[in-house]
Amino acid sequence: MVSQPAVATTAAAPTDFGDEYKKARSDEQTFNNADENADSIFPAVNPASSRVGSMMKKFEQQLVEYNLEARGIERVAPHERMKRLTWVSYLQTFILWFSINLAANNIAMGMLGPAVYGLSFTDSALCAAFGVTGGSMVSAWVATWGPLSGIRTMAFSRYSMGWWPSKIIVLLNLVQMLGYCLLDSVVGGQILSALSPGGLSVAVGIVIIAVISWVVATFGIQAFHYYERYAFIPQLIVICILFGLSANKFDLSTPSQGDARTVAGNRLSFFSICLSAAITYSPLAADFFVYYPEHTSRLSIFSLTLAGLVLSFATAIICGIGLGSGIASNSDWQAAYSVGQGALIVEGFAPVGAFGKFCSVVVALGLIANTVPPTYSAGVDFQILGRYAERVPRVIWNTVGAIIFTVCALAGRSNLSEIFTNFLALMGYWVAIWFAILIEEFFFRWRTGYNWTAWRDPSKLPIGAAAFVAFVVGWVGAILCMAQVWYIGPLAKLVGANGADMGNYVGFSWAALIYPPLRLLELRFVGR
Repeated sequence: MVSQPAVATTAAAPTDFGDEYKKARSDEQTFNNADENADSIFPAVNPASSRVGSMMKKFEQQLVEYNLEARGIERVAPHERMKRLTWVSYLQTFILWFSINLAANNIAMGMLGPAVYGLSFTDSALCAAFGVTGGSMVSAWVATWGPLSGIRTMAFSRYSMGWWPSKIIVLLNLVQMLGYCLLDSVVGGQILSALSPGGLSVAVGIVIIAVISWVVATFGIQAFHYYERYAFIPQLIVICILFGLSANKFDLSTPSQGDARTVAGNRLSFFSICLSAAITYSPLAADFFVYYPEHTSRLSIFSLTLAGLVLSFATAIICGIGLGSGIASNSDWQAAYSVGQGALIVEGFAPVGAFGKFCSVVVALGLIANTVPPTYSAGVDFQILGRYAERVPRVIWNTVGAIIFTVCALAGRSNLSEIFTNFLALMGYWVAIWFAILIEEFFFRWRTGYNWTAWRDPSKLPIGAAAFVAFVVGWVGAILCMAQVWYIGPLAKLVGANGADMGNYVGFSWAALIYPPLRLLELRFVGR
């Protein structure tokens, strides 16, 4: 079975690459490698054994005919990957992450610093810069496991969480990814609606963003990589224009609001939101590099991923912080913000009239680059929930995910600020706890390493008892120290008038403390 890489390794024309990719997808219809089946307690999935299975097989063959990716969660064996890496392949790593996050949803998130937490421009910018750097380091580390293992991130999680507890992680990740798609769709819908008051509604704008994102994700990882390779160019241009048009209205002098303890709490809460936005890429970070060869430099993948994430996040968020800082002193911006964060972005382009509307359209469509990755990975993660789910092609799961986040976006389109301030931080809690378990398991396997052919064999994976208990204990710590609009934990209340969101750090710490002794006991009495 021969499978081609997600990224072209030579300067070959796209048509040549497409022909090779199509042939590889056709070869994938064997569904599983023989060496993987030999180590699995499950037989090779053979959809032809039933009427429904036969239909699934024909459907996947049709995907191949249209040059769509048919591969789901199956491990990409070393002989199926890119044969060599060029500087273009490495550059794609940076461009991928830079393109994904140079988007309007991160501009909208930056507005929260001054507008919701009452922080000064300087405080907001520093919290954002350090927050996204910390979260991006986690995602960059996880990304390095894609080339090494050839396994999708959530399947790799089984080596730490075990077969059954890992399904909890998958469910949480699905909620997280579809939630981010919801945010992107609402922001894009607001922008498109603000361009035609009384004409295009926010609901229609949401559907437009969702449909285009679904189309790109459905074509698979080849289309995804090609799209992200060029999507950042117009985004970078229009964000630079937005900076130039609105920077003179940024409020760089007003100090943070509140007493010293309240300011400290608000700084920590905004820092946590920015960290959460970056760290939540870690549960899908390895998905996009499983076609890279095993010998790929882990340091290069880590460095390029980190640089791409930090630079794109910082550019977009600081632009949003500037817009948010000018709301109090600019009546037009205040009126736009009362409509929605997307409307404020449109107002920022107002000085150049019709050209500003064109730039706003580009910004709105740029959200597709941010929506495609979670839409694509959600289709893969649905398959990890069980053997029957695995038989359903990724494309169908992509469609199910797109329908879910579109419906939720339509229902919550009037409450974007609340979704941002509650959802982002809440999702960061479980990722921080999961990462504590993931990295400590890495040290437990320092000498033995990982048996990559065991990724779908429960008998060769940890039972997950230690990981499950540590995960629950971590959540207890997070709940005690979380600070959200709807709930402030007893420990978080001790800091300032609004509390301080410490859920990420306490959850990580408690899980990291409890996991090692429990894992030692698990290894002693269970042996795996």
